[in-house]
Amino acid sequence: MQMEGTLWPPKKRHPEPSQNRGRTGIAFPCYLLLIYSFNFTRADFTEEKSDSPGAVQSSHMSSGHPASFQGPQPLPLTQHQMALPPGPQIPPPPSNFSGLCAQSSLPSMARQDGIPGSGLPNPNLQQLPGQTTGPGCHPQQVNYGPQMAGSQLSYPGAFPGGPAQLSGPPQKKLDPDSIPSPIQVIENDKASRGGQIYATNTRGQVPPLVTTDCLIQDQGHASPRYIRCTTYCFPSSSDMAKQARIPLAAVIQPFAIVPQNECGIIFRVDPYETPLYVVNHGETGPIRCNRCKAYMCPFMQFIEGGRRYQCGFCNCINEVPPFFFQHLDHIGRRVDHYERPELSLGSYEYVATLDYCRDNKPPNPPAYIFMIDVSYRNIHSGLVKLICNELKTLLDKLPREEQEESSAVRVGFVTYNKVLHFFNVKSNLAQPQMMVVSDVGEVFVPLLDGFLVNFQESRSVVNNLLDQIPEMFADTNESETIFAPVIQAGMEALKAAECAGKLFIFHSSLPTAEAPGKLRNRDDKKLLNTDKEKTLFQPQVNTYESLARDCVANACCVNLFLFPNQYVDVASVGLVTMYTGGTLYKYNNFQPSSDSPQFLTDLRRDIEKKTGFDAIMRVRTSTGFRATDFFGAIYMNNTTDVEMAAVDCDKAVTVEFKHDDKLNEDSGALIQCAVLYTSVSGQRRLRIHNIGLNCSTQLADVYKTCETDALINFFAKSAFKAILSQPLKAVREILVSQTAHMLACYRKNCASPSAVSQLILPDAMKVLPVYMNCLLKSCVLTGRPEIPTDERAYHRQLVMSMGVADTQLFFYPQLLPIHNLDLKSDAVPAAVRCSEERLSEGGAFILANGLSMFLWLGVSTPPELIQGLFNVPSFAHISTEATLLPDLTNPYSKKIKSIMEHIQNQKPYTMKLMIVKQREQPEMLFRQFLVEDKSIHGGASYVDFLCCVHREICQLLN
Repeated sequence: MQMEGTLWPPKKRHPEPSQNRGRTGIAFPCYLLLIYSFNFTRADFTEEKSDSPGAVQSSHMSSGHPASFQGPQPLPLTQHQMALPPGPQIPPPPSNFSGLCAQSSLPSMARQDGIPGSGLPNPNLQQLPGQTTGPGCHPQQVNYGPQMAGSQLSYPGAFPGGPAQLSGPPQKKLDPDSIPSPIQVIENDKASRGGQIYATNTRGQVPPLVTTDCLIQDQGHASPRYIRCTTYCFPSSSDMAKQARIPLAAVIQPFAIVPQNECGIIFRVDPYETPLYVVNHGETGPIRCNRCKAYMCPFMQFIEGGRRYQCGFCNCINEVPPFFFQHLDHIGRRVDHYERPELSLGSYEYVATLDYCRDNKPPNPPAYIFMIDVSYRNIHSGLVKLICNELKTLLDKLPREEQEESSAVRVGFVTYNKVLHFFNVKSNLAQPQMMVVSDVGEVFVPLLDGFLVNFQESRSVVNNLLDQIPEMFADTNESETIFAPVIQAGMEALKAAECAGKLFIFHSSLPTAEAPGKLRNRDDKKLLNTDKEKTLFQPQVNTYESLARDCVANACCVNLFLFPNQYVDVASVGLVTMYTGGTLYKYNNFQPSSDSPQFLTDLRRDIEKKTGFDAIMRVRTSTGFRATDFFGAIYMNNTTDVEMAAVDCDKAVTVEFKHDDKLNEDSGALIQCAVLYTSVSGQRRLRIHNIGLNCSTQLADVYKTCETDALINFFAKSAFKAILSQPLKAVREILVSQTAHMLACYRKNCASPSAVSQLILPDAMKVLPVYMNCLLKSCVLTGRPEIPTDERAYHRQLVMSMGVADTQLFFYPQLLPIHNLDLKSDAVPAAVRCSEERLSEGGAFILANGLSMFLWLGVSTPPELIQGLFNVPSFAHISTEATLLPDLTNPYSKKIKSIMEHIQNQKPYTMKLMIVKQREQPEMLFRQFLVEDKSIHGGASYVDFLCCVHREICQLLN
C-alpha cells in the first residue's frame, strides 16, 4: 500500500511518547525489586515450601516486568527476598582452583573486596539450623554426583573432585524445584501480559517476552518484533558498563512477520498490527539530517514555529523543506503529527529516489534460479523427480506485492554434475533447449534471452522441461559434482540480467570434481579439543570467501538445500549462503518416502517468504555511544554498512554498542536502523525502525530492564563467531566468567548485604544461568567425536542468523505434556521443565526446539490416547518409523495435530517428527534435548552449573 504525504488514514491520537519518566522510564506501576536468594549453607536438606518460616512468597512478577528502583540506596530485602529451601553447602573457593572457574583466568580488577558487611547475617532472614552467619562455609565438599566420562573436566559446568575425592558425609542435592524455572517465568509473563495490547509509547519500557502472545501497537517506538535489546536502560558511562559487563546490544529483525489469523492462540488480524506504511515524498526523497544523515522520525524536535527541527541523534539544527512545513500546536508539536507515519510511528518505509539505486537507474524485479544436482545418487533416489514435480505447482506461488495480480519475479533453470546445463525456456519455443558449459574453470552464461523468463508466459515450456529433466539424466553414472562454479554461473546470470535474485541450489555430496572450490574430506576427529579444532569451522579453501564477496556485490543470495549421506564440509559450502543472507537446509540420509514433507514444506515457505533484495543496513545512534560489532548472516566491507544480498523475514542481525562519551539521562539512548532494499516488485525502498532506551547512573536500573532471551542471542552469536579464532575451551570459560561477573556485580552493587553462601540473582536475569548452561551444552561448543563436524557447522550457521524467539526455543526446548489434555479447550497445555524428572511412564510429551520435534510415549501411556493418535490397540503396536501422525478424525488426533501445527507455525524450519518410545534406543537422542539434566556429551546439569557459577561469584567477591 503506497501512501503519499498525509493521505494515510489518521490514527486516533495517543499520549505523547514520554521523554523521561524518572529512572525507571516505564509506564507500569512501581513494583518492588524481587531478589532471588539461594541458601546453600544448610547441611541436611529438607523439603520446605516457600510459605515456611523465614521464606517470603514470591510475587508473580516475571522478568518481563522490570521493578522500579527508588534512589541509589541499597535495596531493602524485607518481603522482597524469596528464601528458597536450603540446599547442600557450597565450599569456599580454593585458591588453587583449576579448570572452569580458575582464578588465573579472571581479570584482576574483578577480584576485589566483597560487599561491605557481607560477613554479617541478613537481619531479614530467620536463622536456620546449621546455617553459618559468617562469610565462610563448612569445609566439606558437596557431592556433585558421578564424574562424567571423557573430557568432562575441561567443560564449563564440570567440577574437579569426583566421588573418590569427597570428604565428610554425602550431601543431598539441591532440589530442582527450588531454583528459578524458565517455565515459571514464561507462564508468569503470559498470565500478566498475554492477550493484551502492548503500546510502544514509552521510552525504555521492557516488552513482553518473546513467548507471550500480545497485540503490539506502534506509538513511536519500533515493535519488539523488529528490535529487542539486551537491556532497555543503558549505563550512563563506559566505566559503569565495564563494571556490569552486561553486553549492550540490539537484535534487529527488520523484515519480521506481523502475525495474523489462528484464532484463540495467536492474534493475527487486528486493527493495530498493520503492514508498514509507505511514505512517498516524490523526487525530493526522504528527509534527513544534514550532519548525521538520520532519517526523519519521532525523535526529531521541531522548533521556531515549525520552520526548523533539531536532530535527536546529533542535535544538529536543520531547515524544514517548504513542502514538509506545518505549524506547531500549543505544546510545540506539529498539528499533523498523527497524520504522518514518520512523525508518530516507530517503523515505516520510504520510497527511495534514483539516488539510492545502483548507477542511478531503477532496479529490475529480482529473479529466482533453480539449480539441481543431477548426479547418480540424486537421480536414482527419486530426489530430482520430487523437486521437478514440486516446482510445477510452486512457481504459481512466487512472491508478489499485495496489490499486484501476478509476481514480477522471473525464473531460470540449471542442472549440473561435473558440467553445467543451462535451459532456454522462452515462451515461443515448442521444446526447451539445453546448452552445456563444460569449461567450469571459467564459467560463462551461454544465453541471455530465454534463460530468465516470466513463468506465466512460459508456463508450458517450463512444465515440459520439468517433466523431461528426470528422464534426461535417467541413465547417468556420474557421481562426482562441482559446486563453486554452480554459484558462479548463477551469479553471472543475474549480473548479465542486471537484477538481484536468489539461487535455489539442491546439492548432495562433497564437490570432488576438478574445478574451482574442489574439496577433500578433512573431518579429522583428532583435532577435537585441540587448538586446531577451529579450522573445522573455517572454509577449507579461500574460493568460497571470494565467491561470497562477489555474490554480495552482485546481489546474488544463495539458498542451499543439502541432502548428504556423508561428510560434505558444511563449513565451506555453507559459507556463501551465510554471507549472502541465504538459508541453509540440511536433510541427513534423505529418504523421499519419509522426508519429503519436511523438505517440500521448507521449499514452499522459502519461495513465498517476505524478502528484501540487494540490501544495505546502517545503524545510527544518538551521541555518546555507537554500534561497534555486528553478528548475523551478513557481509561487511567497512565498519558501518551491513551488506546483504537478500534479507528475509527470519533473519536477524545482532548489533553491539559501546560508549564513546557519557550518556544523558534526559535524552536517553536512541537507535535508528535503516535498511535500503529492493522490493519483490523492483521498487527501491527504505525501511526505518526507531527505538529509544533509557540511561541511568544506577546499576540497578540497568539490571532490572535486562532481557535474558536477547542476552542469550547475543552470547550465542558472539561465542559462535569467536570459535573461528579461539579454542573452544577458552570460549566456554569466557561465557562462564561473563555470567559470574554480571551476577557478582549485581550482588556487590545492587543487593543488600547477605551471607556469602547465598546466591542472589536479579529478577530479570534469574534464568540466565539455565539458558547459559544450555548454550554451553550446544553441540557447537561441545567437541565430542560422536557429534559430526558438519552438524556442528550447520547449527553454528543457523544460530548466527536467528532472532530472539528462535534462539530462545533452540536453546531451551518446549516440553508439553499431552496425556491429560482438555479436549474441549482451545488452549495449548502449559509446558514443563526440560528434565527427565518431568517425564512419567503414564505420560506422553511433545518436545520441540525449532529444528526437531519429538513425540515421547511412556510405557504406560493410556490406551485411549494410543488408539486416538495411532489407531493401534497398545504401546507395543506403535511404529516409530513414521514421521507424520496418521490422518484420523477423533478428538485426540485433531487436538494434538493442532498443537503441533501451532508450535511449527512461524518457525523458519520445518520440524521433522520423531516418535520415541520409552526404554527404546532412539530415546538416547531425545534425552539430549532435556537440557536441565546432565548431557551424555559432557555437559553439566542446571543444578551443578548453578553451583559452579555461585562458586565463581564467591571467588570474585572475595
